[in-house]
Amino acid sequence: MQILRSRALRGPNLWTRSTAMETIVHCAPGEHDIASITGFEDRLRARFPAVGPLAPQGAEQPVSLAHVLETAARQLQAQAGCSVTFSRTHETVETDTYQVVVEYTEEQVGHKAVEEATALIRAALDDHPYDAAATVAALRELDQDVRMGPSTRNIIDAAQARGIPFKRLTSGSLVQLGWGVKARRVQAAELDMTSAVAESIAQDKDLTKRLLHAAGVPVPLGRPVSDVEDAWALAQEVGLPVVVKPQDGNQGKGVTVNITTREQLAAAYATAQEYSGEVMLERFLPGHDFRLLVVGGQMVAAARREPPQVLGDGEHTISQLVDIVNQDPRRGSGHGTALTKIRLDDIALARLTNEGLTPESVPAQGQRIVLRHNANLSTGGSATDVTDDVHPEIAARAVDAAQTIGLHICGVDVICESMLKPLEEQGGGIVEVNAAPGLRMHLSPSYGKPRNVGVPMIDALFAPGEDGRIPVVAVTGTNGKTTTTRLIAHLCSAHGWNTAMTNTDGVYVGGHQIDSGDCSGPKSARNALAHPDTEAAVLECARGGILREGLGFDQCQVAVVTNIGAGDHLGLNYITTVEDVAVLKRVIVQNVAPTGHAVLNAADPHCVPMAHVCPGKVTFFAHDRHHPAMVTHRAQGGRVVYVDEGRIVAAEGSWREGIPLRDIPITHGGVIGFQVDNAMAAVGAAWGLGLPWDTVRRGLASFESSADAVPGRFNVMDYHGATIIADYGHNPDAIRALVQATQAMPGKRRAVVISGAGDRRDQDISEQTEILGSSFDDVILYQDACQRGRADGEVLALLHKGLQNAQRASYITEIHGEFIAIDHALKRLQSGDLCLVLVDQVLESLAHLQKRCGEPHL
Repeated sequence: MQILRSRALRGPNLWTRSTAMETIVHCAPGEHDIASITGFEDRLRARFPAVGPLAPQGAEQPVSLAHVLETAARQLQAQAGCSVTFSRTHETVETDTYQVVVEYTEEQVGHKAVEEATALIRAALDDHPYDAAATVAALRELDQDVRMGPSTRNIIDAAQARGIPFKRLTSGSLVQLGWGVKARRVQAAELDMTSAVAESIAQDKDLTKRLLHAAGVPVPLGRPVSDVEDAWALAQEVGLPVVVKPQDGNQGKGVTVNITTREQLAAAYATAQEYSGEVMLERFLPGHDFRLLVVGGQMVAAARREPPQVLGDGEHTISQLVDIVNQDPRRGSGHGTALTKIRLDDIALARLTNEGLTPESVPAQGQRIVLRHNANLSTGGSATDVTDDVHPEIAARAVDAAQTIGLHICGVDVICESMLKPLEEQGGGIVEVNAAPGLRMHLSPSYGKPRNVGVPMIDALFAPGEDGRIPVVAVTGTNGKTTTTRLIAHLCSAHGWNTAMTNTDGVYVGGHQIDSGDCSGPKSARNALAHPDTEAAVLECARGGILREGLGFDQCQVAVVTNIGAGDHLGLNYITTVEDVAVLKRVIVQNVAPTGHAVLNAADPHCVPMAHVCPGKVTFFAHDRHHPAMVTHRAQGGRVVYVDEGRIVAAEGSWREGIPLRDIPITHGGVIGFQVDNAMAAVGAAWGLGLPWDTVRRGLASFESSADAVPGRFNVMDYHGATIIADYGHNPDAIRALVQATQAMPGKRRAVVISGAGDRRDQDISEQTEILGSSFDDVILYQDACQRGRADGEVLALLHKGLQNAQRASYITEIHGEFIAIDHALKRLQSGDLCLVLVDQVLESLAHLQKRCGEPHL
């Protein structure tokens, strides 16, 4: 078994809406049925008993090693605690080759699971040892390292419950919620609206305390101290016991409480200095340690925190008791679990020493051993939810504290005996205010009711009913994608939206190009949606990007499929038939929002069935309103767009809206059939977006098929009385459409300049010149700049082959170099002739043609 390639599908894809690893596996002839490999399954199960069934339930076909890889990679992740359920193995058209698809929740874990599943299979084949338990443990640790922490995850879950899309911006906890102008950002429990000034104040404990005191919030007496002598003097002033802590610390690091002697104070001062250059001392408030969470002016959760501790049983040492407590599966080494493991570090050892104990001491039955003064979860503490017990006056004080500092999300630390009565009545006070507070104690308290605190945080970012989404249109098909994309983007701009657009020419936002090249893939889509100025997005989705990585968005408001026809790029990436192309292109239709629309070509038999997989509504378009699919759909109350009496008509039930073709320049009065198709698709998309019809009319009228508006898409120029048409048609369907369009235009003698893209099948390249040889007098062949894997001259030979039985072509020549071929064709033109130039280097060739057309006639 060989792994030929493995890649991550990061968005909705050909196989699933989930993220997944796609691995290409080659199996030797004897590896297609593991039943023929003596003892293999027994050896596999001995090494990994949790592998489970190796074939789908009810499947009768033999189980190959590729199927075993699928099951093992999925089960290794599942055993590591990853919530994965989807996997599939598909035999490709290539002999002995399979596509194995396995869902993942974290990309690095998915990659590692495939690698380890491969190693497991090889160990079982060669009868070598394999430690599956160690692998699962390593995967679990990796997952905990790379996945979002519980605080961030809870916020994201709350966002997803409201339908808000998200994008993780870093490997840490910085996340963008929403798209474009509606996007917001969070980092852990920090909102983008919180100022750096407020966070800075919260880090300065002395300044925080002074501001709170000035606002009438009860706080303990104290101040920063310069040395141990100053600290002891202040301790005498405020009264023992006292607390010593770093002035700008967090998570309880360096904090020592309940100090009663000078020796304890000296040790505490040294500990605090390890975390900060400034040390603060304040009076110790007796009572319990409470954390109140304030979000957007409301107290939303409260927990009583207990310091890390063990309970003696008269048999085990303190060290052994700590190990027993740490066996709790809720405890981990970082912030990815509900609780943190207790550590017998220097602070814990010092605490034991003060009590006359050591780690080897055996406490009596029921003896409570506290290992730290502070109760932070990050140091092994536990929490009990007390939200329902909080007195309104205490809640009000916590809100006052947050608003005084300026924090939208704030963890308020309170020391008092009880939450049941005001702080002033029990001598309690607020000892700290924390920006970016941890949420674990509220999400998964050790005892009591969990609180879904992510919900109020999302409510603070997005108003009721807001989902952070902007209008998104996805466009795919075999031909017409780029023109349709540009036309829809133009209509959105005419509506006043600052529109982002991605296509094979680049990425544009508000009409300004921010990236160049072929940008019809998911990365460009994500960049367009992340741009802070984007109010609407129109995204061309080419086959390559969907295959390589999936979609760059989770759902769209409108999906447009222009056509499938005879397909294109057949034979690449295991897409070998037109049906395969249709299944791939329908991915955007499957991911239409439930309130959205799919706009489908009713005249294309491969587009019509896509209506059945659309979660939203469907609009069909076709020239002929009497087409059976159109008639049936309209009779069922669906939307249709068609041509009638020189107009594009949008109809639903008895309602109709018409736009004359003479007012749509790209159709040349309706004679360019494929541009009429593109215009109908754009009308259907605009309708699905809810654009006003006056805007649609105005937008269609102002969009022209110039080299600037749609480069390489039926750009018409005049060359001293001859008509030049430049287009990027590179497949038989496109050539047929161009021939039909040019036949509707005057031309005494007709010439064509053509090359062929090397990444098409032989028959596709030859078929193009078969079509052209029957419609053009002059055929000028050229070899383009990139042969795309073909040998020198191979494409030209295939083009010549297509011209062997040419019915019309009387002049055929072969020229090396695109510009030279264009110039050769221009020299032969006379006024009244027509020349179709099928460009390869689109922008460069268009610039060359425009320059030649601007030259004086000699």
